[in-house]
Amino acid sequence: MPIDAIERDFKAKVCEMVRIVSDGSERYRVFTPFTFDDGDGLSIVLKKDGGGWVLSDEANTYMRLTYDMDEQDLYRGQRQVVISNALSLFQVEDRDGELVLVVPDEMYGDALFSFVQAILRIADVSYLSRERVRSTFMHDFRGLVLDSAPKERVEFNWSDSQRDPQGMYSVDCRINGMDPPLFIHALTGDAKTRDATIALHQFEKWGMSFRSFAIFENRDAIPRNVLARFDDVCEEHFPSLEGDRDKIPSFIREAIALGDNG
Repeated sequence: MPIDAIERDFKAKVCEMVRIVSDGSERYRVFTPFTFDDGDGLSIVLKKDGGGWVLSDEANTYMRLTYDMDEQDLYRGQRQVVISNALSLFQVEDRDGELVLVVPDEMYGDALFSFVQAILRIADVSYLSRERVRSTFMHDFRGLVLDSAPKERVEFNWSDSQRDPQGMYSVDCRINGMDPPLFIHALTGDAKTRDATIALHQFEKWGMSFRSFAIFENRDAIPRNVLARFDDVCEEHFPSLEGDRDKIPSFIREAIALGDNG
């Protein structure tokens, strides 16, 4: 299909404001009225790939996302779910960070429409609400624990069913099977830190034997007086999950080994 016919198909299937500008041999910049949240336009290139044509963002979308987050965060937790769903829904490939959509059967307009939707959906992961970010933290926390300990020994949202049948004093994760068990708190804010402090005090009051440590979403955001009270009852902590992602698994495995060896 001639390039002017492709542009007409883009306009018919997407919008009249789409235009194509030559950018080399068998390579064209595609300009649309769609933008990222900061007002910058989407980066889209139509180019030859083998015997056919593809639409590509030339890795621009992921690059923009990494301005505000670590690149590895794109492949973890809820963000990974959002991105994977978008890729699958719109049949877009992730080629080592480059988003690519193969144009099927000269359906250029339909392909561009899908590609724009995919990019916008993926870009949304940087604008998750506070609750979604918190959900991502808890999802990442669970995944990290399950990667670090035998799954059959892990229990999330644990409370003592005999002493505390209503579950008023809970711990985000209990790793059992050794003496003493390991209690892990995932702390998303000052309210959660206060609750963990109260729970650990109560466990001590009951005379329970345990080891404890905490993983903060962001320890620097917790008021000092809240931290001081928590530090009185918790053995160890990590200031952030992302910053200590390499250290936490080792700590968990060493704690399990120490408990197993009694």
